[in-house]
This record gives sequence, C-alpha cells and structure tokens, in this order.
Amino acid sequence: MISVEQALAQVLSLAPAPRGERVPLDQAWGRILLEPAVSRMTQPPFDASAMDGYAIRAADIGQTLRVVGEAAAGHPYAGKAAPGVAVRIFTGAPVPAGFDRVIMQENVARDADSITITDPSGTANIRPAGDDFREGHRLEAGRKLSAADIALLAAMNVPVVTVARRARVAILAGGDELVPPGVAPGPGQIISSNDLAIAGLVRQAGADPHILPIARDTEDSLRAGFAAAQGSDLLVTIGGASVGDHDLIGKVSADLGLQRAFYRVAMRPGKPLMAGTLGDIPMLGLPGNPVSAMVCAILFVQPIIAATQGWSFERPLRKARLAADLPAEGNRQHYLRARLTDGPDLPVIQPFPSQDSARLSLMAQADALLVRPAGDPPRLAGDIVEYLSLTG
Repeated sequence: MISVEQALAQVLSLAPAPRGERVPLDQAWGRILLEPAVSRMTQPPFDASAMDGYAIRAADIGQTLRVVGEAAAGHPYAGKAAPGVAVRIFTGAPVPAGFDRVIMQENVARDADSITITDPSGTANIRPAGDDFREGHRLEAGRKLSAADIALLAAMNVPVVTVARRARVAILAGGDELVPPGVAPGPGQIISSNDLAIAGLVRQAGADPHILPIARDTEDSLRAGFAAAQGSDLLVTIGGASVGDHDLIGKVSADLGLQRAFYRVAMRPGKPLMAGTLGDIPMLGLPGNPVSAMVCAILFVQPIIAATQGWSFERPLRKARLAADLPAEGNRQHYLRARLTDGPDLPVIQPFPSQDSARLSLMAQADALLVRPAGDPPRLAGDIVEYLSLTG
C-alpha cells in the first residue's frame, strides 16, 4: 500500500494537459482562462461624473452661474466650458471639455437657469478616463473566472475567451446486484447509487459526467463498458476492483492494456483504489462501498479533473476541537464522517459512532471528514484536530 499523498501525486501525474476552446462570455463562468484576455477599451473612456449635480469650472466657485445645458449617461453635452456657466450633469455622463469640477446637487441652490453653490467643499467628483483600466490591460491565464471577472471582460469589450474545455468523465458501475433507480430490485439486488453520487462530485469539480450502462459481472459486459468510455478524458469505474471471484475490473482492464500506477492506498475507507492509464485515458477504479467510493472521489477524482482543466481543486484542511475522546488510530489514514457545531474559538467536531462504509445515510448527514493520520495517538475531547469540509 502507498500513502494518500503518494497516491494523489501519482493520480495527478496521469492528468492530460488542458485543451482550450473559445466560448462567449455567457458560457465562461467557472471556466479556467487558458489564454490572457487583453482589453480593447479604456474604462471609463472619458472623464465621467461620479455624482448627480452640476459641472462647473473650479475658478467660478463663489459666483452665480448660468445653466446652459445637460449631460446624461449616453447623452453627452456637446458644448464647451466658458466663464460663468454650468451644465446639469448625471452620474456616468461625460464631463464636458473645460469643466474640472462636479458639485453634487445637494450642495447647489437653483433658481430657474441660475445656480449658487452652497457648499464648495469636497472632491472634484470626476472619475478620470482610465481610472479603472486602460486599453491593453490583461487578465492573465490560469484563473477560474468569477462573475466579477466576466463583468470585467465585458467592460474590456472582450466578447469571447479561450478557456479549458470541460473534461468528459465516463462513469462505469459494475455488478450483477445493481439495478437503476426506479426499477424493482430482484432477489439479492440493490439500487445503484454510487454512479449518481460520483456524477455529482464530477459536476462539482467542473466536468461533464457520462454515466454508462451498469456492467454485469462478465468479461464481455465489462469490455463493452470500457469500449463505451472511449473518447472520454477520464474513466472512473466503481466496484469490482478487489480480489474476489466476481471482481473482474482489474483483470479485464489489465487484459485491455491498463498501465497500472498503483493498487491499494493506506486509507480508510477506500483501501482498494486502483489508478492507471488505459490507452490514452486516465482510469481510476473506486471501491464499491458507497462511502468508500465518495471519499476516494473527493480525494482523487476531483483533483485530477481540476488538473485536466488547468487548476487545483483543493479542500483545505481546517481545524476543530474534538467533542469526545478517540482511541489510537491504526496503520491507515482514517477519514471519519462527522458533524460540526459552533464552538467558542473553533468549530466542535463530533464523529459518528458508526463509520461503516456502506451507510449512505450517515454520509448524507456529515458536514466534514475528520482526518486522522496513520498511527495517530489517542485524542481527548477538546484536542485540536484537522478536517475536510463537505459543505464548501
């Protein structure tokens, strides 16, 4: 067995380089920018009023001024400044040439076409051209595009960007015992849920899942499943990777030329994890127990998806205080499902009494995975420990 850290490093080494595609801005949110975007605009493109008020010359402060026109956003005033005149102006409108001050309307008394400034204090209330950014401003590659980034790109007059193509992830669950949701299970059968859970985690990491038909416990059925995965960027199998008589994924994938990177990781749940390359497709073989499959997907599938798209999907380790004593840990790194509650300084973490890797109901209730390193000594209530958040 290898450590979780060693396994993750090997999994990430399997990731292909991201491939770019050009998309319009309304499809770019959450995507990874692969090429710099360069502004075609200066923003603001002119000196703009920051207030509703009156554009004046600072030299005329103290005089009664004559209002000679109006400037609004999208409707500039075409005239120029002259001594003793003012222009009614609104926020965002271009400041007419020659005016160097905007007096907010609350500080002006108006009588017909004449104004008197009642309070000349304060700033010029003018946003100079290029105050935000100038033509040639760059948004560098490598960032995951947020809503603010999309707005900035639009303001830069960049309608299309080059982003990493979403990875297509084939998901193949196997086992004669599995039937899809909505089908009445026969004797000894259960509903297939792992493939749907993994698909959700794949979407969370920014990829497009493709759930393949459930493979039966025959070599022919598995071969058909592997063939259906061709053209994907990643293949994730679920179950059938152990050493039982019906666990055929390891055998069939090896017969098809799998270049295996490792098999078995010193972790619980999730020890029977397999990784390698099948042809030119990275492949991860997850355990069949529901919680084991989900934990392995969080730790390994989501990071390799991120790597194929040019970024790092990280769930940082956070700190909490234990709610109860825990015995010494064994020789594998343990990820315990747990609940979090507020504490006076740090969250308080309470692992569930049962950590059975088949109990999906507990996984659905969990806020966190309490991480205990291999060989971790006994812990007392109140000790500071580390956890992975499952809620963001």
